[in-house]
Amino acid sequence: MKLRLLGLLLCLPVFALSQTANSNEKPPIFESCKEQALADIQDCFDHEVYQLLFSNFNVPQDLIEAQYKGEVVILFEVDSKGEFRVMYVDAVYNSLKTEVINVFKDFPKVAPATYNGNPTFKQYSITLPIPLVDRKATTNTVSDSSTEQQLTALEQRAKREFDSVTHSLVPYSQKAYSSPLNIPFTHSDYAKFDRSINRVGTNSHTASKPYLYNEVSDYYDFDAQNKALKKEANSWFSRKLWNEHMVQIQSKSYWFTVDPVVDLQMGKDFDADFKTTFNNTRGVYIQGGLGNNFSFSASVFESQGRFAQYYNSYAETLKAFGPDPAIIPGRGIAKEFKENAYDYPVAEAYLSYSPSSFINVQFGHGKTFIGDGYRSLLHSDVASPHPFLKLNTKFWKIKYTNTYTWLRDVRPEVTEDGAFLTKYIANHYLSWNVNKRLNLGLFESVIWTNSNDRGFDINYLNPIIFYRAIEFETGQDAGNAIVGASAKYKLNDNVNFYGQFILDEFSLNDIKGGEGSWKNKYGYQLGVKYYDAFKVKNLMLQAEYNQVRPYTYSHNSIELNYGHNNQPMAHLWGANFKEFIVMGHYNYKRWMGEAKLILGMRGFDVNDGTDNFSYGADIYKTYNDRPFDSGVEIGQGIKTNTIHASLQGGYLVNPASNLKLFANISYRNFNPEAQTTSLLNNNTVWFSLGLKTDLFNWYFDL
Repeated sequence: MKLRLLGLLLCLPVFALSQTANSNEKPPIFESCKEQALADIQDCFDHEVYQLLFSNFNVPQDLIEAQYKGEVVILFEVDSKGEFRVMYVDAVYNSLKTEVINVFKDFPKVAPATYNGNPTFKQYSITLPIPLVDRKATTNTVSDSSTEQQLTALEQRAKREFDSVTHSLVPYSQKAYSSPLNIPFTHSDYAKFDRSINRVGTNSHTASKPYLYNEVSDYYDFDAQNKALKKEANSWFSRKLWNEHMVQIQSKSYWFTVDPVVDLQMGKDFDADFKTTFNNTRGVYIQGGLGNNFSFSASVFESQGRFAQYYNSYAETLKAFGPDPAIIPGRGIAKEFKENAYDYPVAEAYLSYSPSSFINVQFGHGKTFIGDGYRSLLHSDVASPHPFLKLNTKFWKIKYTNTYTWLRDVRPEVTEDGAFLTKYIANHYLSWNVNKRLNLGLFESVIWTNSNDRGFDINYLNPIIFYRAIEFETGQDAGNAIVGASAKYKLNDNVNFYGQFILDEFSLNDIKGGEGSWKNKYGYQLGVKYYDAFKVKNLMLQAEYNQVRPYTYSHNSIELNYGHNNQPMAHLWGANFKEFIVMGHYNYKRWMGEAKLILGMRGFDVNDGTDNFSYGADIYKTYNDRPFDSGVEIGQGIKTNTIHASLQGGYLVNPASNLKLFANISYRNFNPEAQTTSLLNNNTVWFSLGLKTDLFNWYFDL
């Protein structure tokens, strides 16, 4: 019985009222309590509720005859109209529960509680002893020699400790918005405030993602936006559906929220040999804070899904060593589920601590992203979640991000005694606002493994050293260093340009020779964003071009590629590609829309038994298997043109939990110049609709 009661308490946003007067808050008021002073109204309310129960509650005759002794715990609500409603009754006998409900039906209507002068609801708990005890009589017989009076002051305080914790609760006030918590990174949601943080003259740094709420709140009023979206809702169910977290608890020193997570989709791939696609995700999402500087978040997902045929096929090409048939891109290792479907659990969590205004430290299991574009050539969120330690330091016009990650190589050729290979990546990213319009960024990264049992090399913990120097100190093949740069220019408040450059290896002599040397492993990105496009408020248009030369992100040591769980840590396509993207985001109140068109040209390996060379797209192949040293160009191998177009519309059901209704239709044309057993011409039209808690990016544009 106590476990059931505890479960219900965890689902209540407020389960007691403070006994301390609050100038913004007033409890419900019985007619007989109207003349009481504000400080005494709560006590009067408590007294009247108990007396109504005592006077009208009839203990069932069979329990009287059995001389039953126990208690009934009642959880009830006074709504914004002043009406009483029983939410839960915890009692041994159903007859006691029925009697409680009957008594509360006859409770008189009262003046509702108010907060800031507006009617609101309040929830209470009360314990009714059986047999009934008249509190008036009990109070009158208490004397100075009572047990309570004989206790020491310390003992009396200890007895009241639980109640003091309960009564310290205050109405929830969207504490997340001022906390060092991450804003869940989705491109569609970040588009809502992208203009606000990219205006000319702001000293913001927009490449390192996800952002912290307390960083973005300097430029974007989350609380005002949330209030603008708020629906009129009087009942507990409607509030939880449309406006609030399922559980939201707050005191002066801590707060936390709990929400269910769902991603329930049904769809149809018109090119597949199975009837429907689906995804069935259930989980829980927890956020909270202790004081002003420490926050935490956790999300746990249990999922089963069957996707479009091309996506299922790609997931199976990522298969890890062992019996499991696939790795779901961006999620993790999947087990077989029914026919042509997968079971893939995922968990993400982190701790965030900001000891001062200029530093934030995070440790957790999740994903990060560096860049202003839809894609990142430096570090992106396309791979599965992984452990990370992240340090953000912000001062003057500088933001410096250090990220340390623990990754896995799950291929059979590097697996030892059934255990996946562990490798590490350390990233530095320095962002500098040169002036009101121009931002420059410098990036460096190193990948290494547990060679010579060195584990996580302490050399790379140095937050300011150049990794290339360490790479030479530890041995030429002990690590793989990558460098890069970024830039952003704000033409005005509505238009900005951005770009990236990634350099994996570079030979000046070969560049001058103009022979297309394999050593010239680099890529670049160019993009533009247009906010409030064509004077349409909240319409953001974006165009982006990406290209990466063959063999970039790969290495002559098989395990030192820039990847995790058989997926790239940068661009989704690995290397050896050109790509052009046009996309748009639009928001109106709770409605949203997204359109995207991607045109690409890629080069794939042949792998037909006679030609097993690496043509530079697969970063998990060493460049030692290349067919030639010069004449290397993008698209070499089997040249493949791709088109991916998608259109999505949605409705934001609950802003607090980011629960959305959506419908999506996508078209994919995959057209290789030559077909192999693993490289087939494919045209896909995929339609899906569903209800999802939108917490992360999911890339289907393979």
